[in-house]
Amino acid sequence: MLATSAQTSIAGHKIAILAGEISSLFELSCAVELFILPRPEFREWYSGDVVSFGNTQVQSSAGLSFSVTAVSDFSDYDTVLVPSWPVEQSPIDKALKRTLLDFHLRGGRLVSFCSGAFLLGRLGILDNREATTHWRYSEQFEQEFPHTQFKNNVLFVDQGSVATSAGSAAALDLGIELIRQDFGARAAQLVAKRLVVSPYRKGGQAQFSEQLNNTHRGDFENTLTWVQNNLQQSIRVEDMAQSANMSRRTFDRQFKLKMGQSPNAWIVSQRIELARSILENSNPPLEQLAELSGFENAAALRHHFKRRLGVTPRQYKDQFLAQR
Repeated sequence: MLATSAQTSIAGHKIAILAGEISSLFELSCAVELFILPRPEFREWYSGDVVSFGNTQVQSSAGLSFSVTAVSDFSDYDTVLVPSWPVEQSPIDKALKRTLLDFHLRGGRLVSFCSGAFLLGRLGILDNREATTHWRYSEQFEQEFPHTQFKNNVLFVDQGSVATSAGSAAALDLGIELIRQDFGARAAQLVAKRLVVSPYRKGGQAQFSEQLNNTHRGDFENTLTWVQNNLQQSIRVEDMAQSANMSRRTFDRQFKLKMGQSPNAWIVSQRIELARSILENSNPPLEQLAELSGFENAAALRHHFKRRLGVTPRQYKDQFLAQR
């Protein structure tokens, strides 16, 4: 039997993980691990259930049967997450369709992992929105949903009230990003550490990169780790390329393929994340915050912080304190 309830959440954010008649066990397990596993180390956390619309027993694609919570609506939940859904065309329960659309219209957050995007697409929720799914379904997805702005070969697309991820491990990346938004960078880092995954992989990063060979992969990853541990220092892309045992041209090309952005843009994103983490745990003057996170000065920090997050460091600090 699959545990379906989490610890009481002081924050009050409740998640329904919607299991279909046949569920992909990996993505479902990712959702449970990310959002429903009790985490007593946090004062505030999610509560939630693995649910099915009207059924108390569902089956995984691996043939395992497990018990879930039967629901008839989602009025008690803030987020509904669809870990997977059949990619073959099949009728959608009318009551489920009506309830999910009502949930969406009242401002609830809808999240899909992997093929779960097919359910959202068939409900029309992804019309005129950017979305993604597992790369193996990309051609079928584009053909079935011509009004969706399909983003091929990215890890996830987060549009606030609707978020979609690619398949398998990309579910963890989107989940970590949602935790970061809901509970801050520190919580995201701790959960990522427990899962033994990277605490931050940008949504636009490629789902896979066949070009990066085994000879360079270890050097490349070691270089990224070194940068993350030395963000306060002046970091040149030329030095990163040398550390990865690549020419600058090859490094730039491989970095873009693997990370979905340029090396300099990635460095800025890492420094913003470091600044966020510092703000969530202390309150240094802006100049000191810039120095601690590797920015040249307070003006540069403020510029990049607001460009990326839409708020100034001070506004972010105030919002974070208000949510605690």
